[in-house]
Amino acid sequence: MHATLSTIAAFALTFGVLGGVDVAEIRSQAEQGDAQAQSHLGSMYSMGLGVARDDDEAIKWYRLAAEQGEVGAQFYLGEGYDTGKGVPEDDAQALRWYRRAAEQGHPRAQFTLGDKYRNGEGVQVDDAEALKWFRLSAEQGHAEAQFSLARMHAEGSGVPADDTEAAKWFEAAAERGHPEAQFKLANIYEEGIGVAANETEAARWFALSARRGRPEAQFYLGNMYADGRGVPVNNVEAVKWYRRAAEQGHAGAQYSLGYMYDLGWGAPENAGEAALWYRRAAEQEYAPAYLHLGIMYDVGRGVPEDNAEAVAWYRRAAEQGEALAQLLLGQMYENGEGVPESASEAVAWYRKAAEQEEADAQHNLGRM
Repeated sequence: MHATLSTIAAFALTFGVLGGVDVAEIRSQAEQGDAQAQSHLGSMYSMGLGVARDDDEAIKWYRLAAEQGEVGAQFYLGEGYDTGKGVPEDDAQALRWYRRAAEQGHPRAQFTLGDKYRNGEGVQVDDAEALKWFRLSAEQGHAEAQFSLARMHAEGSGVPADDTEAAKWFEAAAERGHPEAQFKLANIYEEGIGVAANETEAARWFALSARRGRPEAQFYLGNMYADGRGVPVNNVEAVKWYRRAAEQGHAGAQYSLGYMYDLGWGAPENAGEAALWYRRAAEQEYAPAYLHLGIMYDVGRGVPEDNAEAVAWYRRAAEQGEALAQLLLGQMYENGEGVPESASEAVAWYRKAAEQEEADAQHNLGRM
């Protein structure tokens, strides 16, 4: 349970105490039955602003204000019952007070009530009710409600699927700084779902989301710079964004960063760094990294040469259907490198690669 910055600002505007909260004055007005003062006093106890933090006292004053119809207090009282702060947890009471606040137009209460119906928390799942409350909140500019409403339109939950309407609400939430909406909107512009495809817009929204620390957006932005889609080709920028995502554990970015080091694109060529990032991606079962890590061990690039380790990584890639890995694994069996020599195993792997039109595998298969 917490009060917002707007609540704190309200103290200053209402009581003229920009230099500090006049607790005595607020308490005096609250004790005389002023609902707004009661709500502010509840928030002061909730935050420990000018008084010792006390959830029980916060609930006491919120309740007095809420029973007089003070909408903010109704929301915070609902939140108290929802979280069990200052009162025993009680879904029915939480919903009661959320609903009273929502019916008075409180956007956070409307969003919260919608979320309860969406997820079946204290009520039966009801997508139509969820949609109603999300829309009311979204129309007041609540970013999380806008994002939730967009998802329902995209998924066809409680309403026929509508990509154009989904894009509209994703954009509304994105404009208000919602990082997940920014990432989703970038994908929408990249793929042209509900809007005309626009790689420049896609790159812009990936960048906004990436700067807020979202690793998926950082990875995609790295791809845009590497490929020159929506932005000029810039391998240095690509490496920067791949690194940020990779350091957060994004497997695709770890592989891509390894690849950039492997080829010396956007960073000095460094086989050791390439092998390190390939391994991190491979250990997350990112299949494209298996082949490259196998090659590093096969030729002793960035790691000590180790045919058995090369075979292990080639096998993992080959089993995922990677044609070049199937060819290389076949060669290892044919030459007895890292595995016992076996013509039958070599033929089996060459055949799998040949069926994918791998020319060298077709040649080797014909030769055997």
